[in-house]
Amino acid sequence: MNSILLIVFLPMLAAIVAGFGNRVIGNVPAKVITTGALFTACGLSWPIFIGFLSGASSAEVVPVMTWIVSGDLTFDWALRVDALTAVMLVVVTTVSALVHLYSWGYMDEDPDQPRFFAYLSLFTFAMLMLVTANNLVQMFFGWEGVGLASYLLIGFWFKKPSANAAAIKAFVVNRVGDLGFMLGIFGTFLVFGTVSIPEILEAAPAMAGSTITFAGMRLDTMTILCLLLFVGAMGKSAQLGLHTWLPDAMEGPTPVSALIHAATMVTAGVFMVCRLSPMFETSPVALTVVTIVGASTALFAATVGLVQHDIKRVIAYSTCSQLGYMFFAAGVGAYSAAMFHLFTHAFFKALLFLGAGSVIHAMHHEQDMRYYGGLRKEIPLTFWAMMAGTLAITGVGIVGLGGFAGFYSKDAIIEVAFASGTEVGHFAFFIGVLAALLTSFYSWRLMFLTFWGTPRWIQSEHIQHSVHKTPEEAGADQTGGYHPHESPLSMLIPLGILATGAVFAGFLFHNQFVEAAEGAAFWAGSLAFDEHLMHEIHNVPLWVKLSSTVAMLTGLGTAIFMYFYGKDRPARLAETFSPLYKFFFNKWYFDELYNLIFIRPAFWLGRLFWKGGDEGTIDRFGPNGIAAVIASGSGVMKRFQSGYLYTYALVMLLGLAAAATWIIVQGAS
Repeated sequence: MNSILLIVFLPMLAAIVAGFGNRVIGNVPAKVITTGALFTACGLSWPIFIGFLSGASSAEVVPVMTWIVSGDLTFDWALRVDALTAVMLVVVTTVSALVHLYSWGYMDEDPDQPRFFAYLSLFTFAMLMLVTANNLVQMFFGWEGVGLASYLLIGFWFKKPSANAAAIKAFVVNRVGDLGFMLGIFGTFLVFGTVSIPEILEAAPAMAGSTITFAGMRLDTMTILCLLLFVGAMGKSAQLGLHTWLPDAMEGPTPVSALIHAATMVTAGVFMVCRLSPMFETSPVALTVVTIVGASTALFAATVGLVQHDIKRVIAYSTCSQLGYMFFAAGVGAYSAAMFHLFTHAFFKALLFLGAGSVIHAMHHEQDMRYYGGLRKEIPLTFWAMMAGTLAITGVGIVGLGGFAGFYSKDAIIEVAFASGTEVGHFAFFIGVLAALLTSFYSWRLMFLTFWGTPRWIQSEHIQHSVHKTPEEAGADQTGGYHPHESPLSMLIPLGILATGAVFAGFLFHNQFVEAAEGAAFWAGSLAFDEHLMHEIHNVPLWVKLSSTVAMLTGLGTAIFMYFYGKDRPARLAETFSPLYKFFFNKWYFDELYNLIFIRPAFWLGRLFWKGGDEGTIDRFGPNGIAAVIASGSGVMKRFQSGYLYTYALVMLLGLAAAATWIIVQGAS
């Protein structure tokens, strides 16, 4: 198991070499080093995962060094490897390795490639630190590391104002969530006297029902701790309320979107809740909150994704929605189902993002789907890859026979929500089915607008003006339009591998994730696995099993009706329901609301302290006031420095006279 050391630290070493070597070593060596390190880490991760699948491996902690000894706070830097870690290792390293390879083609014309690849590897190292953490402080180190890498990668094109704004927004919103996460860690140490995750989870059941003073009130201890920790998960995994940073993060290069904001970083919150699942099991209130927030996010993001024009933003809101599924699965106690969807989602969502990047690459970096159309004949390999991803995310399959990856994982979540038998579980079930319908519609809408219909890019001045052609090329262009082209092999190979995962990942691994007996053996000791609940999936009514499939077919049929027969229907529908359309298009006005409630008052307060406090008070009576007094005194004193001898003689005589007078007065007294 010492291979875990190589898996974690190879990306860090690659990031150091590429980052500090930069242009000294050049583009190709930086790309070779970072990509090679990630493929090596990926190659070492899969045997660990397969070992846990087969039962040949067991949980192990690999020490690195003693980290902190401070009073009662003592812990080592150690790497925990169990089934939960193994799942995350293959997700992180596989997606990251493929994104590195994909970036060879996508970023080929960028002048600062070593820095980009160094940031990618730095992110991977931080994420690996997070998922291998054996204590909460080490988890927080990785947690903040991925936040830093996210900031650097979103704002990679730092000369672009919108990219800088998006990077700052992501950083600030995540700090809000991280405050809750830190308070949760502090509270956990206060209650348990340790930050060691195994010790905390072992002692957690005994703390059920205990109370603690918080904000002047006596409240349930575990509820407070779990809710604070969940606030951190909400920020990192872009749940409703702290979700606003994720769509704006699409300002970064498309490979960044695939790596950080689809398949890995945003799943950190789900991983954390599953890792600490024995804690959450002690608080029904916390689990109810997790379920409601997750279900609400799934619905909210799906409604916004219905009407977006930017291809990356549609997929970004899809990510928000799918993360909501994972959280409400965890909220009803099906942590393994949440991890199963996390696992399959990594394949098809990374595939959709990289496929979108291939479309954008073909369309000269145009991201508006209104300028696409008819691309399946121009970029057929990209089309079939995105088709596989769409079939997976919409959950295409036949009950009793099988289907694509999402058919297994998303349907398992919907069924287990119903099987939980609770009111909040049934609420999540119905929201999950509705979100599945909306997911199907906006996913097929994306496909139809992009790959079918009239090629709108032929007549589009918007694209023509962005394409620089030589006179010979313009003369040879008989259509007067820009011709899309298929992506290079370095971009198509990752699409092919991810498409394979989108097709087969659910079928191959569903037993270990959600089947009662095999799941109990696989997850033993790494998360709370409710064997009875997972067994109840098989006992739900047939209409429950069919509900997701019916929702998928309804969404598909609606998309066909809207975009194939009477193509003016979407515009007429948007006009008829204009208030609702604007509400969805403007993302439920969360940004405007936050701007009114938080941003404007914060700027007003900042200006008050700046102008009134800093300049008007501190500077006026502090450094500026003292400087003014010195300047005035200097003006008086310089009059005595005239440069004339008789002036100095007069001053000397006056001084002697004053001294003599003082001596005489003192002697007389």
